Amino acid sequence: MAKSDDLVKYITQQVVTYIDTPKEVRQQAKASKKVHKEDWQTRWFGMLPLAARMLFGRSKK
Repeated sequence: MAKSDDLVKYITQQVVTYIDTPKEVRQQAKASKKVHKEDWQTRWFGMLPLAARMLFGRSKK
């Protein structure tokens, strides 16, 4: 029962924080997050795609 109370408290805090921030600040944060977004390959597989590109790129030359 205590876990559900904590969850409701957390969600309420997040909603209040979201509502209290001005719209311009939210839009700027969203835009900066889009700019700094990682490639989907890196997010899903880490450094493996980069390592594979480096390995196979070197062997072609």
